[in-house]
Amino acid sequence: MKEQFQTAISNLVNKMQGWLTTIIEYLPNFILAIIVLTAAYFIARKVNKLTNKLVSKRVQQDSISKMIARISAVAVVLAGLFLALGILDLSKTLTSLLAGAGVAGLAIGLALQGTLSNTVAGIALSFRKKIEIGHWVETSGYSGEVMDINLKDFTLKEADNNYVVIPNKTILENPLKNYSLTTKMRVFLECGVGYESDLEKVEALTKEVIANTFDQIEKPEDVEFYYTEFGDSSINYLCRFWIDAESMLEKLKAKTKAIIEIKKAYDKEGINIPFPIRTLQFDTNLKVDSPQLEKSFSNN
Repeated sequence: MKEQFQTAISNLVNKMQGWLTTIIEYLPNFILAIIVLTAAYFIARKVNKLTNKLVSKRVQQDSISKMIARISAVAVVLAGLFLALGILDLSKTLTSLLAGAGVAGLAIGLALQGTLSNTVAGIALSFRKKIEIGHWVETSGYSGEVMDINLKDFTLKEADNNYVVIPNKTILENPLKNYSLTTKMRVFLECGVGYESDLEKVEALTKEVIANTFDQIEKPEDVEFYYTEFGDSSINYLCRFWIDAESMLEKLKAKTKAIIEIKKAYDKEGINIPFPIRTLQFDTNLKVDSPQLEKSFSNN
């Protein structure tokens, strides 16, 4: 028993001597690895601030700039970690970490496929100069002012003051009409006048009213006017003109103003805007008390 105890003590001492020798051999590498990790940490902080400052100049969303800055900082820390593991000659550990990161990344990517696609789409939308907060856009059946673009969704404020939240992926994959990219919008106005009207007078009067109503129209000739059809109760026309506007709401206000002024001018000049009329014509020769009419009712 005494010999076994001495043997165990001897083995423990040999193990500790081996560990001490290994620590002494790897102590410079260990110190260098700690220095590398510490330097990577402070460099990552600097990179985080610098990236956030640079990105915020081009991207209005704080969430986007902060996310990009954090990704940059994490990349610096990971680079420092891998370098430190290489200094410690832990190549097998480094390979295992890379393999584990690949498998974990694949699993996370499959589980969060929809979320990640919206995140990537949000980043892409944030860098698009043709889509900015405050623009009036129309997409996916909705029209309104862009209120927010974040990593998850795209928020619109419609003309009725309701908010519409659309996934970023939907915005990126569907056509989008931006009314704010140009300073002019064309107004389309359709109306009809009675068949008894002087059509040349109607055209001249309509153009004159539009030109006098909107300051950006210099002369009546700038207003487009076309008769389109012989309707059931009126001769219909299409009037088109340009206004200075950047939103659909301004366009609706301009159209409303034009309709009011045209109606006033037509009333003053006695020009009729007819509503649909249905004429019933009774041309039968049957008398109310005729035997033939009584026979017709009895058969029904």
